[in-house]
Amino acid sequence: MKLYLNSLIIGVSIIFTALIFANAFKNRNRSNEIISVTGLGKKDFVSDLIVWNGSFSKINSNLKEAYAALDKDRESIKNYLISKGIKESNIIFSAVNIDKEIDEVYDEDGNKTKTIFIGYRLKQDVQIESTEVDKVEGISREVSELINSGVEFYSKNPQYYYTKLSELKIEMIAEATKDANIRAMKIAENAGSDIGHLKNADLGVFQIVAQNSSEDFSWGGSYNTSSKRKTATITVKLDYETE
Repeated sequence: MKLYLNSLIIGVSIIFTALIFANAFKNRNRSNEIISVTGLGKKDFVSDLIVWNGSFSKINSNLKEAYAALDKDRESIKNYLISKGIKESNIIFSAVNIDKEIDEVYDEDGNKTKTIFIGYRLKQDVQIESTEVDKVEGISREVSELINSGVEFYSKNPQYYYTKLSELKIEMIAEATKDANIRAMKIAENAGSDIGHLKNADLGVFQIVAQNSSEDFSWGGSYNTSSKRKTATITVKLDYETE
């Protein structure tokens, strides 16, 4: 009888010890469970800075006369822009670029027989940078008035920028983090647990695309400058322990 009791006690002890170790192992695994979530920050905004570029040129066999003609066009362009309300300080002219224009003559066999000097082509760029976005945008669409006055002006499409990107990015990171945290709490709630300590946080790339467009995102981040109205997005990935 004594031997039987001793065997029973030993058996119960073994079972109890096994249960303790099993429960500890189970809880250890539970404490190491991770919830990974990705939050999104998104913001629509309107550009507050416009950059508009154009160029004009003259060609003449006499370099001095070419310069004089180019100077005349430069004054016409400056006066036109000022008359439209652009501040002179916002008008920036580049240095003059000079190229020799030539014409090569070939015979019937395709051999070059001579080179004819046509003249000097002088080219100058002009840039308008302004926070008066709507005004400059409107002028860029009416530039045919300048061309009709006799100025050989080549206009490029305006480029649109935003001067408060740093503040915008901080605001969006906060929004994305909050979104990720809500997602993590919801997942934990559905699983019958709670979120614990934050183990890791990864910031995604900053994307700026045109509003309501199908513009593709880039792995390295995109920055649309062709549209005045833009949409910025950023993602934040968070890893939480569960309790």
